Amino acid sequence: MARPAPIIAGLTCRCPRCGEGKLFVGYLKPAPACPACGLDLKFADSGDGPAVFVIFLVAPIVMALALLVGALFNPPPFVHLILWIPTTLILSLLLLPPFKGVLIALQYRHDAHEGHQ
Repeated sequence: MARPAPIIAGLTCRCPRCGEGKLFVGYLKPAPACPACGLDLKFADSGDGPAVFVIFLVAPIVMALALLVGALFNPPPFVHLILWIPTTLILSLLLLPPFKGVLIALQYRHDAHEGHQ
């Protein structure tokens, strides 16, 4: 069985070992084990990493779009609120699971563990 690329397995929210089983049982809760290959997913702890990467991606996109709309159409401030608050929330919520999946897949691929003294 060929190991899937960590980026592909993560973006599709699939098991980092087999690439077939679902990685999450809910929105962001990792499954206890892969239903396809049985990989124990207790190691899966991505911490705040996915949120940071999502912020680093979504913030510049929304800021650039807001500046572009402001320069082209000069809407009143409440229009910016109506446009960019939902856009920020939707993009963030859509991107969080795949980013968490990628970090978990990379954690598995590189056999990363918590630091010990």
